[in-house]
Formats: sequence, C-alpha cells, structure tokens
Amino acid sequence: MSAPAGLETWLASVWQRRGLPAVLLLPLSGLFALLAAFRRMLFRAGVLASPKLPVPVVVVGNITVGGSGKTPLVIWLVERLRAHGYHPGVISRGFRRSDDAVSEVHADSRALEVGDEPLLIARRSGCPVFVGRDRVAAARALLAAHPACNLIVSDDGLQHYRLARDLEIVLFDSRGVGNGWLLPAGPLREPPARTRRANLVIANGELPQALQRTFGGVPLFSMSLQGDRFIRVAGNSTAGAESLRGRRSHAVAGIGNPQRFFAHLAALGLQCETHAFADHHAYCARDLAFDSAELILMTEKDGVKCEPFADQLDAELWALRVDAQLRPDPLPLIEKLLETHHGSASA
Repeated sequence: MSAPAGLETWLASVWQRRGLPAVLLLPLSGLFALLAAFRRMLFRAGVLASPKLPVPVVVVGNITVGGSGKTPLVIWLVERLRAHGYHPGVISRGFRRSDDAVSEVHADSRALEVGDEPLLIARRSGCPVFVGRDRVAAARALLAAHPACNLIVSDDGLQHYRLARDLEIVLFDSRGVGNGWLLPAGPLREPPARTRRANLVIANGELPQALQRTFGGVPLFSMSLQGDRFIRVAGNSTAGAESLRGRRSHAVAGIGNPQRFFAHLAALGLQCETHAFADHHAYCARDLAFDSAELILMTEKDGVKCEPFADQLDAELWALRVDAQLRPDPLPLIEKLLETHHGSASA
C-alpha cells in the first residue's frame, strides 16, 4: 500500500496512541489549549463580536482534525431541509483553494478555485454555496445574492466562533478522539467535553462507550455511507460495482480516513491496490500514473479534482457516489430546535 501523505500520515499514526512522539508534543498542546480557551472566553464575554445573521445558522463540524463525513452529512441535511419547505444555502471555507476571498460556487467551478467539498456540495445539492475564510462575510454575500434563502448550513466552522449559530451538529467517525490529546500531541481541536454544548452528535461508525459518556445528555444518532454506483470522472456514464469487478484496479483516497473508503470498495467485492493521499490532496496526472491500471477508483471529492486531466490517463477514472443514511432520523429534532431558537424558517 502506497501512502504519499507524508507528515499527515505520520501525525495520524502518532495521534492514535500516547507514545513518545505524542508525549514530546504535549507542552505545545498545553499552549494550544490555553490560547483556544482564551479565545473562546473573549467571544463568550463579547469582547470579540459574533454578528447575528437574519436567518438561522446550523453548523456541522467536529472537534477532531481530519474528515469524518461532514460533506455527505451536509448534502443529506440540505436535501432533507429543502424537502420540508426550507430554502437552505451552504457556506464553507473552501479548504486549500487558491485564495481566501468570498466567492460563489457554481457547478462548473474548478475545485482549485473554490475547494473540493464546496464544489461537490453545490453539484449534488443544487443549493447556493459560497466560500470564504470569513464565514460571516460568505453568509452575507450568499443572502444578498439569494434573498429567498432562509437558512444557512455551515460546512465545518465549529471553532469559527465569529459565526453566531443557532444549532451545532458534531460529527465523529470510528477513529473517535484518537489518543484524546489536543493538537499537536493529538487530533483534538477542543476537549471532548466541548461536545456537551452541541445540540446533537452524529456517529459515522461505532464509537467507544467511554467517548459516548463524555457527551452528557446530547442526543446521539448513527450515520452510515451507502452506495454501489460509480460515475465516470469527466464523463456522464455510470456503472454498478458488479461491472467493474475483475479488472486491474487501483484505488486512491485523499480524505481524512482513507481506510473507510478502501473498506467500502472491499465490501463491494472490488479488489484494488490502494493509495492513501493527504486530505484535500491536489492531484496531478503523475499521481495516478500506475502501471498496467485499467481502472482507478476514487471518492467523489477526489473526482472533482481529477476532472481536468482525466482524459490524459490510459486508465478509466470512476468516482463512487455515496449517500448518508441516519438512524433514527434527526430531522424532527432539528426542526424543533430551529423553531425554538429562531422561529420557523420554513414559513
């Protein structure tokens, strides 16, 4: 298995245990904790402002570094909200895009310019999507351009306290909180107890009971990613997993938890040589120049970044489409909380 994720891969392994490398980083974690706590105090005291937007704001985020399935969850959420009469818009930072200015994401935007996850959300959901380092400015620009929008969903931004929010949804995957230490000794942006201030928790996979106890009385819901259809990258054709079996295949994943994607392919009966890349990796054709490969399978997030050079490769590029499934359905609780905190936005 190839793992050209470099430092990120090394840190991910360090963060899973309390070994010597993590221990040596603990003093920096203490400094990080002090600075983060001081910043939160300034916002709570009103020294740093959190402007209130005229529509409800739902933040979907996590307290750990690395992807845990936020993008499929955001797509699920906006689709369900729209089906219930809301007109949602999405804001995001657009991680690792070429600049930090506020801009709108269109279906024909380039991932390099707007970010891979916002582009995927815009294409899959069809709702307005704006990106910008300043989420408040992005939300205001979205509302000005789309006045019918009556609810904002923030893709990530749990720690972006300048953005006032009505609901917080915290997402975990099966990695939980790793070694339980704050950055850089561990994967945590905030302590697990921070989750108690959220409105609900989503578990993308099984979580340790010890971690669940830290949530207090916050409602917990289960999420899984389902899908067995592939979309040809930079093409219009689709294929089922059964039609891709038995061919010389490689699989790439530039997401927070590549093993989750590789396990999904294995469950579909697809045998691949796997290659893990760093989250949000900016692919080029050389990255995918695998000898004798007939197929290269990837996530949808990877697929939007590989479109510009897909026709330069001898192998076919196919992206797996997945959809979030949640149990039990959290939408009734979300609607109830929206009405409690901000009145009915769907009216």
